[in-house]
Amino acid sequence: MRVTNKFHLPETIVNVLSRPTYTKGGANLSVTEMLNSPRIVQLKRLHDAELEQDAADMVWAIFGTAIHVVLEHGKARNHIVEERLHAVIDGWSISGAIDLQVVKKNGIIVSDYKTTSAWAVMNEKIEWEQQLNIYAWLVETVKQKPVTRLSIIALIRDWSRRDVRENYPPAPLQEININLWSYEERTYFIRDRISAHAAALFAVETRSSDSWDDLPECTPEQMWEKPTMWAVKKVGGVRAKNVCYTEEEANEKLELAGKNHFIEARPGERTRCANYCSVKDFCGQWKKYNSGEAA
Repeated sequence: MRVTNKFHLPETIVNVLSRPTYTKGGANLSVTEMLNSPRIVQLKRLHDAELEQDAADMVWAIFGTAIHVVLEHGKARNHIVEERLHAVIDGWSISGAIDLQVVKKNGIIVSDYKTTSAWAVMNEKIEWEQQLNIYAWLVETVKQKPVTRLSIIALIRDWSRRDVRENYPPAPLQEININLWSYEERTYFIRDRISAHAAALFAVETRSSDSWDDLPECTPEQMWEKPTMWAVKKVGGVRAKNVCYTEEEANEKLELAGKNHFIEARPGERTRCANYCSVKDFCGQWKKYNSGEAA
């Protein structure tokens, strides 16, 4: 991937962003890739030399890296920081870099640092739970020691004291306990993800043309898909009186609302595809959707 500099950021910043330190250590899949869409993973691999990302869109990655370096200075004797573990399951080598392991007599606490938003903390992501449980599987598989607790240590970059209220983070740094699955549940989940990625890899290796339409499609969750909604609003009003999932329901609400009301269609969108996917220009699923065809 080539890093561009459309906004003329300082050379030092661009150099840092152009020299990534990330590596999956020779594994077939990293934990990050495992949780990603198999379609995206394969399209990135196939088009890596053609991909571009602007430095301005990568700035927060510097903060994420910096916080890891700073917090390493705070480790205690029973802390293991930035350790990459490898394991093989169903013939696939997987690896994960674990930010912090706190070793205690009864087992190991696994934590991950996140530079994130207040919204993300208030609406905990299922991906955090999945990521930490894969780390727990790696620890128990490799070290044969029990994992007793999982947590996210969130550095909230947009935290504001004046916004503190119920459910809002009370401080700019917060530790969030994460649900710990059983070893069997973790193993099942990992095997399910490997199966999905194996199907995508098979589609690439057995393709009969230069088209990637045979790749497994991204799910609505992976595309951050928002459905089309219908809002019942008062003429001249700003807020909707009702927001409905179907046009039929909106028409029923409109009848109840009386005169001087109307229905406003709010088209759905695939937010990740439109704004955050680096391979959308190579993705047939996105092109079909963007052209109005069913995908």
